Amino acid sequence: MRAVFFILCAVAMVLAGCDGDSRGVIEASGTIEGTDITLSAELAGKVLAVRVEEGSPVQPGDTLVIIDDTEYRLQLRQAEANLASFASAYRLALEGSREEDIAQAEAAYRAAQADFKRMKELLSTASVTQKQYDDAEARSVAAEQTYRKLKSGLRPEEITGARVRREYAAAQVDLLKKRVRDCVITAPSAGTVTLRGVEPGELVTMGMSVIRLTYLEKVKLTIYVATADLGRIRLGQEARVRIDSFEKGKDVVGRVVYISPTAEFTPKNVQTREERSKLVFGVRIEVANPDGWLKPGLPADARIIVESAGKAP
Repeated sequence: MRAVFFILCAVAMVLAGCDGDSRGVIEASGTIEGTDITLSAELAGKVLAVRVEEGSPVQPGDTLVIIDDTEYRLQLRQAEANLASFASAYRLALEGSREEDIAQAEAAYRAAQADFKRMKELLSTASVTQKQYDDAEARSVAAEQTYRKLKSGLRPEEITGARVRREYAAAQVDLLKKRVRDCVITAPSAGTVTLRGVEPGELVTMGMSVIRLTYLEKVKLTIYVATADLGRIRLGQEARVRIDSFEKGKDVVGRVVYISPTAEFTPKNVQTREERSKLVFGVRIEVANPDGWLKPGLPADARIIVESAGKAP
């Protein structure tokens, strides 16, 4: 009897070990997903050309959509002319008046002063009218102000005002240059066109979606894991992903890159209390896809390699 007891204990220990090994893998199913990015128009205008079709592969910097930039280029020419004018005014404000201009203003002031003095003498003999005298005095005062202003140069606040006007004009030029560049929509990185949202001749508005790109170099697979298994999953764990539509045994290696911090009920459409009590956590697996053979929407099975039930996580 004692021998039989030891044999039964040994069998039980073997079976227990096999059960632990069987729990060294967590299996679940999901759907392959790509990373989508929607490109939108940054300004309004008429579409002149769409350079890609749905399914076209693109590289960073490839031209996708061209919007008419005629109006923006005309505005840019006006802004550049304004900038040249304000830049010249600011430069003159810094340099001050030329010597010949100061000399000319001084001569005009001396002449106006002499004329005013003569008018003052003639007024005392009633040889000129009061209005003629007043006009001569006004000319003398204006000539003096012009001369002294040219000689002393602009005040600091006037120079500051000239600089601000130049900087504002430069900002307008930069803004319109950006608008001209924004008329050409390019690919920010490599991907595949999965939506062509506009056609040549259409009018687009600011913020309107025009192209959707999907990045397939790395794809994602989201699976759901029961609460009991969550503690055995870690970021970076290896996962084997298999697609039914491909040859048997053709697995690809992925890694766990995200574990949801919150639980949810699954399945969502059941109404029984028992099923609603089952909580699961989303786990995302990232898989390299350099050849692009993993397509978004394909169902896939994942096997995450975890520690066995009998081992510490």
